[in-house]
Amino acid sequence: MQHTMSESFDATPSAISPESIPRALERAMRYRLLNDPEQAESICLDILAVDPDNQEALVTLILALTDQFGVSEAPPTVGEVRAYVDQLASEYQRHYYTGIICERRARSFMRRPMGRGFAYEAFREAMTWFERAAAIRPEAEDEALLRWNSCVRTIRRNSLEPRAQEPESLLE
Repeated sequence: MQHTMSESFDATPSAISPESIPRALERAMRYRLLNDPEQAESICLDILAVDPDNQEALVTLILALTDQFGVSEAPPTVGEVRAYVDQLASEYQRHYYTGIICERRARSFMRRPMGRGFAYEAFREAMTWFERAAAIRPEAEDEALLRWNSCVRTIRRNSLEPRAQEPESLLE
């Protein structure tokens, strides 16, 4: 059947079988490694349509969405990603992945003209979330500390500083 560009597209994605979820998760992670986060996102959404509480799919989806910050034509919003973070079962993971959102947002600001001040603020926010995660981390789980250290080093290496306070009036 031939379609014209002016027709609306309202097809519904096909459901995958629950038995295919382990292989689909592997495929989603592989697409992330191949720098194809949109494909990884799509696979995770297919998994979550069948198994809405699948924690591994949620984590992979969060990472695939944040992979798109600053590089995708239509990147997801922070709010969209936070909605998935809020579905994570572990408080530690909710804090940690909120930090990841902030850190990746900061790194996307670094690629923008005039983004250094925004990057500094986003890195500082990420560090706050990583501190919260570190305070309740499982034993021998130092990932939040490693991310916190990475933020510190990036701020120092790039001599990032807070944005200058803008005057309340242009006449001052």
